[in-house]
Amino acid sequence: MHPKPSFLVGLIGSGIAASRTPPMHEAAADAAGIRYLYKKIDLTELKLGAEALPELLMAAKRMGFDGLNVTHPCKQAIIPLLDELSPDAEALGAVNTVVIRNGRMTGHNTDWFGFAENFRRNMQGAPLGRVVQFGAGGAGAAVAFALMKLGVRELTIVDVDLAKAQSLVNSLSPRFAEGRLRAGQDVAAYVAAADGIVNATPIGMDKYPGTPLPTDLLRPDLWVAEIVYFPLETALLRTARSRGCRTVDGGGMAIFQGTEAFRLFTDISPDPDVFFATFASLGG
Repeated sequence: MHPKPSFLVGLIGSGIAASRTPPMHEAAADAAGIRYLYKKIDLTELKLGAEALPELLMAAKRMGFDGLNVTHPCKQAIIPLLDELSPDAEALGAVNTVVIRNGRMTGHNTDWFGFAENFRRNMQGAPLGRVVQFGAGGAGAAVAFALMKLGVRELTIVDVDLAKAQSLVNSLSPRFAEGRLRAGQDVAAYVAAADGIVNATPIGMDKYPGTPLPTDLLRPDLWVAEIVYFPLETALLRTARSRGCRTVDGGGMAIFQGTEAFRLFTDISPDPDVFFATFASLGG
């Protein structure tokens, strides 16, 4: 018998009304036979910003929450308010999962795990010699960390803001062997020498249409990974598939960061198929 009969968790962020995370977690809990209530704490609806975090965390502690997921604009702002960080959250300087136990709050980052697990399951045997990643924002940091953990030999990070790409390289480099990470902007040359590319920018979302690189650079022996999942079939993936590239969409990253957060909250590994089915039923 599991020691805890029920769990109360929440999601703090702006504009999360349509988030698929709460129903995915609740469906997985039903399948596992545990009681689990997942509340949305939408800063937009509450007319609050990240400055409300201390008050919200105090309330969550007082009301007996077992954990929180955290999204934009709170992933970095929450760090100084926590008691402890996991090594991954510390490496990435971002938290998306907070476990509350015995009055202590520990910050974790499951975004990188989400990308890595999705890649492992869908891209077995993909060559990991040279990879080009587009985007050096918060998601980009998690993806770069995941790619290094997956064993990429040489990762080039491209961002419209070269200083941002260089800053990400500088922060991650000390944790990995020298010379494996670099920043740059010569997209055509990097892609020509690459085994695969990853889009870690918002380009491809409905509100940011387009592709992060010129599609004439795509060729059949290149694999293409995406983190955008709304829509699941971005312009980049559609073109890549039509060119014969091996591809992986962003849905799995969203799902596996969720399964790992669920495990951290409950100590129970959920059934990923339940997450997938729920995700798809919500218009995935």
